[in-house]
Amino acid sequence: MALFAIGDLHLSLASEKPMDVFGGGWEGYVDKIKLGFERVAPDDTVILCGDLSWGMTINESLADFRFIGELPGKKIILKGNHDYWFETVAKAKKFFEQNDIPNIEILNNNHFIYDEGAARVAICGTRGWLYDENMDGTHNGKIMAREVIRLEASLKSAPPDAGKICFFHYPPRFKNYVCADIIAVMEQYGVKRCWYGHIHGAAHRFAVTGTADGIEYNMVSADYLKFIPQRVCFSQTHML
Repeated sequence: MALFAIGDLHLSLASEKPMDVFGGGWEGYVDKIKLGFERVAPDDTVILCGDLSWGMTINESLADFRFIGELPGKKIILKGNHDYWFETVAKAKKFFEQNDIPNIEILNNNHFIYDEGAARVAICGTRGWLYDENMDGTHNGKIMAREVIRLEASLKSAPPDAGKICFFHYPPRFKNYVCADIIAVMEQYGVKRCWYGHIHGAAHRFAVTGTADGIEYNMVSADYLKFIPQRVCFSQTHML
């Protein structure tokens, strides 16, 4: 049983917004996703870090979620900034159940326990936020405060004796930007590793990867990973 992460599948199987139009690595990306998931076994778990479907409603996203459900492994999903289909956890769960879409859980104000050998970790996280996403400054404070509350709720829900790792859609660090609010919560709960998506194309060069101020950052946008889920590996050093 292994743990993987990937974000930003940007599926559009029943709507008119395929990512192939961006060319480059996005050409044929649905087939690339299928091939990338061949490394995932049925008993593995994959964290999907947001921006899953371009559907404007959950019904418009049905084909996309059937595709995700048929990919190997259990999937734990979190919301991205383009997941307009998402309304509430309860509605999403009911939708998956009614349409016989298996193996999808939702990370939202909660956690999931993952055991790998001696490593017992709590999978925590939230969408996150970038102040730069709203240049006129409106709503930024409210949105950030809400995401901080959700992250803390996720971490607080986890057992105190479990190591904690975090998954986001937005990067807590990007280029010269530092999201002090999100990072402060991770530091408070002893989080030493996190994964995020959202960044694409030429902006990859500005992504922060590696360790900064005691926290390891990993970018898992699908095009950055060439559509191959990244294995999340553990060591005692990473968990303490």
